[in-house]
Amino acid sequence: MSSRALTELLHGKGAHADPFACVEDISTELAGRQLDGFPHSIAQLLFHMNYWMDYDLRRARGEKPPYPEHNSESFPAAAGPANDAEWHEWQERFVALINETAALADSSQTELDRQVEATHPSHQQRADTLEALLWQLAAHNSYHTGQIAMIRRMLSAWPPRGGGDTW
Repeated sequence: MSSRALTELLHGKGAHADPFACVEDISTELAGRQLDGFPHSIAQLLFHMNYWMDYDLRRARGEKPPYPEHNSESFPAAAGPANDAEWHEWQERFVALINETAALADSSQTELDRQVEATHPSHQQRADTLEALLWQLAAHNSYHTGQIAMIRRMLSAWPPRGGGDTW
C-alpha cells in the first residue's frame, strides 16, 4: 500500500474517525469517566496509544525499549489524568506522536523496507520492516480511536467539534 494511504489512515481519513477530533474537545472530567461494562476511559485509551506509538517509534530509531511484562503497564492506573494540565500534555503528545509517525510514512521505499530490530519474541512472529511497524501502529490507533468514538457516543458527546459521521 502507499504511504499516502498510511498517512490518511493515521489522520482518520475515509472510513476512519479523525483521532485528533475525537480527543481535542474532551474535558478532563469526561476523559476520565468510565462506562459500566467497558474497561477503559477515553484518557486511558489515549495514554495507551501514546505508550505504544512511543515504544514503536523508539524501536524505529534503533533504540531497545524494554517490553512491558503485561499489557496493563501500557495503561495508567487511574481512569483519568490528575488535572487539566496533565490531560493537555497527553493530548499534545498524541498529536506529536501521530505527526512523527506520519513523517516516517513519507520516507523513501528503501527506508520503509529497512528491518526494525525485534525487542520481544512476539515481534519475530510478524513482518519487521519499518513499513510493517507503521501499518501496525495505524491499525492499533484506528481500533482504539473507534473505541473512543463509541464512548463519546455513549456519553452523548458526539460528534466532536472537529466533525464526525453522525449516521
